[in-house]
Amino acid sequence: MSAVAENPTALQIVRERIARAAANAQRPADSVNLIAVSKTQPTSAIVALAEQGQRDFAENYLQEALPKITELRERSLCWHFIGQLQSNKTRPVAENFDWVHTVDREKIAERLSAQRPFYSPALQVCVQVKLANEATKGGAIASELPSLLKAIDQLPRLQLRGLMTIPPASDDIAVQRHWFRELQVIYQSLKADFPGLDVLSMGMSADLEAAILEGSTHIRIGTALFGARQ
Repeated sequence: MSAVAENPTALQIVRERIARAAANAQRPADSVNLIAVSKTQPTSAIVALAEQGQRDFAENYLQEALPKITELRERSLCWHFIGQLQSNKTRPVAENFDWVHTVDREKIAERLSAQRPFYSPALQVCVQVKLANEATKGGAIASELPSLLKAIDQLPRLQLRGLMTIPPASDDIAVQRHWFRELQVIYQSLKADFPGLDVLSMGMSADLEAAILEGSTHIRIGTALFGARQ
């Protein structure tokens, strides 16, 4: 059973955490967008949050996500893809999602643009940035970003929005803030050439406070809303 079913106040608790962290950062609470990470969760858990006003949901695995999106299409939810994206999976992502947070190379961006349906609005895109040398995580390194962002910015069916990262796990808020600050510095350095950038997608259940203190605009929360992954 998910935390949503066991504890129907889970969403309220997460929103209160966001509000406190935003206040500590001297930011309005509504400057932080909550994305509920619903991977491994049944559609009933998604519906439970949707009925409490949650609109943005994220999925990591395409085969798991597509039936949920189809079943819940009439609810007009906003779907974010946050998994690693392979070339042979770009078409269904381009056709079914509203956002992709994990673009890390030009080939993927080109395919998403070419495969985005003409009748859909532009696909909202964040570039995943690798801040540490972790083999299990994707992402472009900082030196690759100017050319990659320029290429994405010129693609007709994509809208470049910002940067995303998944830093090394740590329980130390100072360490957490270090990684998020590093992305913030990179983000600020790119805004002169890409003034449309307005998204920093960073922070999860264990480190959302640190992420908000360092300027996160979109946090991706799974465990704190749904409980341990099934």
